[in-house]
Amino acid sequence: MPTRRDVILLGSTGSIGTQALELVAANPDRFRVIGLASAGSDPELLAQQVIALGVPVVAVARSTAVQDVQLALYAEAQRRGYATGDHALPRILAGPDAATQLAALPCDVVLNAITGAVGLLPTLAALGAGTTLALANKESLIVGGPLVKQAAKPGQLVPVDSEHSALAQAMRGESPADVRRLIVTASGGPFRGRARADLADVTPEQAMAHPTWDMGPVITINSATLVNKGLEVIEAHLLFDIAFEQIEVVVHPTSVVHSMVEFVDGSTIAQASPPTMLLPIALGLAWPDRVPGAAAPCDWSAPTSWEFCPLDDDAFPAVRLAREAGAFGRTAPAVYNAANEACVEAFTGGRLGFLGIVDTVAQVLSEHVNDGDVRSMVTTPDVADVLAADTWARTRAQELIEGIPA
Repeated sequence: MPTRRDVILLGSTGSIGTQALELVAANPDRFRVIGLASAGSDPELLAQQVIALGVPVVAVARSTAVQDVQLALYAEAQRRGYATGDHALPRILAGPDAATQLAALPCDVVLNAITGAVGLLPTLAALGAGTTLALANKESLIVGGPLVKQAAKPGQLVPVDSEHSALAQAMRGESPADVRRLIVTASGGPFRGRARADLADVTPEQAMAHPTWDMGPVITINSATLVNKGLEVIEAHLLFDIAFEQIEVVVHPTSVVHSMVEFVDGSTIAQASPPTMLLPIALGLAWPDRVPGAAAPCDWSAPTSWEFCPLDDDAFPAVRLAREAGAFGRTAPAVYNAANEACVEAFTGGRLGFLGIVDTVAQVLSEHVNDGDVRSMVTTPDVADVLAADTWARTRAQELIEGIPA
C-alpha cells in the first residue's frame, strides 16, 4: 500500500486545481493537502476547499483579497456548524510571492496548476526544495527552459499535461535512443477544418466552445489558436530531450489518443483514455504509481474509429512559430508565451481580433529574434533575463495592439 503523500496545490480554484481536489477527496488514504494557493478572485470557493480539507496554509496572490478570504473562511466554517474557535483557520500568505513561499515548504508533491508565466518562480522554488513537481503549468518550463531543467533532479519533474503524461507513460522502460518520433495529438479546437479567411470574425464565446475539453479560459483560447499545441511542442522537447524535427503534431478530433511514441523499429505506442484530466493529474500526484479508479476507461465493446489528419499550418501557424522560438532558444520561448498572454487578454477584452493573436505574437517574436533586441543576445539567460524578456514582450504586444510603431 503506497504511503500517503502530502500535497501542496498551486492554482486550487482553477480547472486543474478543482479536479485535483476531487481526486484527493476520493483518495484520503493516498493524499493529504497541506497547502493551497490561489489568485484570490474566488474567495468563497477557496474557503470551501480549505475548510473541507482542513488545510493549514493558504497563499493568496492578491493582497487586497486577504480580508475577503478571511471573511469567506469564517462564513464557511459557520455554515458547516463549527462554533467560534472550534475550527482552526489557516495561516495566510499574501502577495505576489505567496505561491513561491508556499511551494518551498516541505511536502511530498507540489502540483503547479497556475496558468501563465507567473508560475516560473513557484516551479523553481519547488524544485529547489527537492520536492516532486507535478507540472501542469507548462509555461514555467517553456519560459524557464534550461533554468528549470538545471534545477530539476532526475525523476523530480512529472508532466501533468495529458499529452506529455501520455508520452511519459509510453516511454516508461524504453531507451531514449530507441525513439524515432514523438507524435503529439491535437483536437484541432473549435475551428478545425476552417481556412484562415473563415476565422476573421471569430468571437471570444466561439473560441471558448472547445469540442472535447473543459478547461480554463486562457488554455481554451490557446487551444483554438493552436498556441497551446505550440507550447506543448516546446515542452516535449525540453522534457524528453528530443529534437524539434522529431516531434510531430497530428490532429485527432476525439482526443482519445493523447499522444504516441514511434520507435526506430517501426513500433508505435499510444496512450488512450476518454478526454479527462483526472488521469494525468492522478499520475502526477502518485507517479510512478497509478491511482485505481482515477478515471473511466474507454469502452472497447462500443464501435468506434480514430481519425488522424495533418495540421493546417496556413490556417494555424502558431505551432510553426513555436518551433522557431524553441529552436532559437534563449529568451525566445518566453517572448512567444508572454506576447500570446497579452494578446489573449486583448482578444477577450474586445481590443484584438482572433487572427490578430498569432499575427501579433509573430511580429513580437520577429522583432525579438531578428531585429537585434538586446534581450535575445543573452545566450544563458538567468531568471532576471527571462522576466525582463517577458515584460518587454507584453509591452511590445500591447503597443502593436494599440497601433504604436516600433
